[in-house]
Amino acid sequence: MRLGALAWEVGRPLNLAGYAARLDARIAEAAPRADLLLMPEYACMELAPALAHEAGCAGELAAMVEAAEAVLAVMRAAAQRHAVWLQPGSLPMRVGGGAVVNRAPLIRPDGAVAFQDKWHMTRFEAEQWGVSRGQAPAVFATPWGLIGISICYDAEFPDHVRAQVAAGAWLILVPSCTDTAHGFSRVVISARARAVENQCFVAMAGTTGAAPWSATLDENCGGAAVYGPADRGFAADGVIVQGGMEPGAWVFAALEEGAISAVREHGQVRNHRDWSGAAMPRAMAAGFA
Repeated sequence: MRLGALAWEVGRPLNLAGYAARLDARIAEAAPRADLLLMPEYACMELAPALAHEAGCAGELAAMVEAAEAVLAVMRAAAQRHAVWLQPGSLPMRVGGGAVVNRAPLIRPDGAVAFQDKWHMTRFEAEQWGVSRGQAPAVFATPWGLIGISICYDAEFPDHVRAQVAAGAWLILVPSCTDTAHGFSRVVISARARAVENQCFVAMAGTTGAAPWSATLDENCGGAAVYGPADRGFAADGVIVQGGMEPGAWVFAALEEGAISAVREHGQVRNHRDWSGAAMPRAMAAGFA
């Protein structure tokens, strides 16, 4: 698999057509070099200020929920036009019962789409937006085998990624949106840890740049990278490629499922095999003498 991951620099499209043009331009840059493209969580929220009837985060959320199907149609058309697998980040969508979830599409080159919903809500999503937990972790069939998506905060929880790896995923995509260096560091550290403990690839893509015109994406601190196990056949630090926080930068990596199979069998350690399927015993207070 040739994978491209983008540090999306937040822009200011004036309408849906403007967002579609920006998305198309970014895909056109990378499509000759990659089979699957990864973009950040909530990247499409850059469109919200142009659509919102009311100022502020709540108004932007409401506008994007209303426009979600149209935005998704733009994403699907772009994947078809450029004949790529596209994980375009995430967008807020209303589901049965009226709840709003943070939903990450995975779009095939023929336009067919499947979704991974965010499972763990950040404080902002839960307390200010009222975004709800969506569907449980899933895996997606691709020509290169099964892969998973863990949206930003989900990657900070071992159980979410482990459920996908246990179901056969060898690559985890992590679209993220963080507004501080602290948040970005948490996602990076977690992504690298998930790669070690599951002996898998983890690719991440985050939003970048200042956008004072947006209540939702006003500050962005992120980047794009791909990590693997720090073991035989890989770099000592597990870094496959890391683009830092350069605005609008793509990173590319050629990934093979066979490399994961090999390290799980012949690595110095066998984290994937040695992960206990049962819950750990309850920790007890240590006695000092």
